[in-house]
Amino acid sequence: MTLTMIAAVIAALLGGAFGWLLTQQTFTRKMAALEHDHELAEDELAATKKLLREQEAKTDAAREEKHQRDIDVSAMRQQISDLKGRADELLQRLARTEAQLEEERRLSGQLDHDYTELKTTLEQREHHFREQFASLEETKKSLSREFENIANKIFEEKGKTFTTTSKNSLDDMLKPFREQIEGFQKRINEVHDASIRGNADLNAEIKKVLDVGLKMSTEATNLTSALKGDSQQRGAWGEAQLRRTLEMSGLVEKEHFEVQSAFTDENGRRKQTDYLIRLPDNKHIIIDSKVSLNAYDRACSAETPQAQQHAMDEHIMAVRRHIDDLASKDYTNLAGIRSPSFVLMFMPIEAAYIEALKTNKGLFEYGYRKGIVLVSHTTLIPILRTVSNLWMIERSNSEAREISERAGEIFNTVCLVAERLSKLGGTLTTASNQYNATVTSLVGSQGLYGRVERFGKLSEKVNKELPKLEISHRDFEHERMAMIVEAIQEPTAVEGDAAVLPETPSQAVNEG
Repeated sequence: MTLTMIAAVIAALLGGAFGWLLTQQTFTRKMAALEHDHELAEDELAATKKLLREQEAKTDAAREEKHQRDIDVSAMRQQISDLKGRADELLQRLARTEAQLEEERRLSGQLDHDYTELKTTLEQREHHFREQFASLEETKKSLSREFENIANKIFEEKGKTFTTTSKNSLDDMLKPFREQIEGFQKRINEVHDASIRGNADLNAEIKKVLDVGLKMSTEATNLTSALKGDSQQRGAWGEAQLRRTLEMSGLVEKEHFEVQSAFTDENGRRKQTDYLIRLPDNKHIIIDSKVSLNAYDRACSAETPQAQQHAMDEHIMAVRRHIDDLASKDYTNLAGIRSPSFVLMFMPIEAAYIEALKTNKGLFEYGYRKGIVLVSHTTLIPILRTVSNLWMIERSNSEAREISERAGEIFNTVCLVAERLSKLGGTLTTASNQYNATVTSLVGSQGLYGRVERFGKLSEKVNKELPKLEISHRDFEHERMAMIVEAIQEPTAVEGDAAVLPETPSQAVNEG
C-alpha cells in the first residue's frame, strides 16, 4: 500500500513537473513574443518620435515663414494704399489736363474763326479801295481829256486874232479860259478831297484790323532817316522788329525759336539763319528779315507820277533781289533742318509790303515759285499764334502722356504685388498640405497614434499624454488674404495698358 501511495505521489509529481514544464515553455514563448513586439514597438516609437521632431521643425519653420510673410503682406498693403493714392492723384491730373486741352482747342478754333473773318473783311476793304482808286483815276483822266478839248477849242478860236490883239486884250481874252481852268482845278480838288475822305474812312476800318502792323509801319517811317544810309543798321532794325513780333505772339527764345543759328551745307560752307522757329515733332520754320527802304522812301517823296513810278519799280526790283538772294541760300535743304519747302521773308515796313504787292501783282507768286513766302507783321502774327497754340497743345499732350505712363507703372507695380501674393498663397497652401498629410499619418485610422496607444497602458514609466493633433483648415489666414485681394481687385483703369492681374492669393489657396 505504501508502494502504491509512493507510486501515486511520484506519478503526481511527474505529472505536475510535466505540466509545469509545459506551462513554463508556453510562458517562455509568450514572453519571447512580447519582448519581440516590445522591441518592434520601441523601434516604431523611435521612428515616430524622429518623424515628429522633423515635422515639428518643419512646422516651426512654416510658422516663422508665415510670420515673415505677415510682415511682408502688411508692408505690401501699405504700398498698395500709397500706390492707390498716387493713382487717384494722377487720374485727377489727367482729367484736369484733358479739360485744359479741350479749352485750348476751343480757343484755337475761335482764333482761326476770328482770323478768317478779319482776313475776309480786309479783302473786302482792299477790293473797295481798289474800286475807289480806279474810279478816281478814271475821273482824273476824264477831266484831263475835257480840259484838253476845251483848251484846244479856245486856242483854235483865239489863235486867228492873237497876233492883232494887244497884251491887255489878250489878258481879257484869256480871262474866261483862266476861270474855266480854275473851275476845272477846283472840280479836280473836290473829287480828290472826296477820294481822300473815302480813303480815310477805309484806312480807319483797316487800322482796326492792322493796328499793330500800322504802328510798326509808323515807327519804321520815323526811323527812315536813320536807316537810309547804313544797310547793316537796317538789317539789325529789321531783325529787332521780327524778334518783337515773335515775342508778342507768345514765343520764347531758346524754347520756341533760336537766333542766328549756324549750319553747314553739303559743300562745307557755313550758313546762318536769322530766326529758326521750332515746331512740335522736331520740325522748323525759317524766317529771314529783309528791309527795302530807300526806293520806297523816294517813291513816297516823289513830286511827279513818273518819278513815283520809277521809284516804285526800283522798290520792286529791290524786293526781287532780296527774294533771289534768300532763295540762293537754300536753307530748307540744310542738314539738321526739318522745314517745309519754303522760307518766310519778313518785311517789317507794312506800307512798303502793301505797296509792293499792290504795284506788282505777280510779286508774291514770283517769291512762292522760288520757295519764298512774303510776310509782314500783320500776316505773320496769325502764323506765329498758330505755332504758339501748337506748343500749348503739345505741352498738354505731353503731360497727358506722362500721366498715362505713370499710371501704367503703378498698375504694373500692383500686378507685381499681386504676383508675389499669389506665390505667397501657393507657399502657404503647400505648407498646409504637408502639415495635414503628416497629421493624417499619425492620427488616422492606420496611423501611429492608434498603434502606440496601448503602450501607454502597459508601461508604468509613461508620465505624458499624446497631444491632440487636428487637421488644419485649407482657408489658412483666409480672411486676411481676402482683405488684401479685395484691395488689389479694386478697378484701376489705365487707358492703353493691357496688363492683367494674375491669379489672386485667395484663389490659389482655395484651389490648392
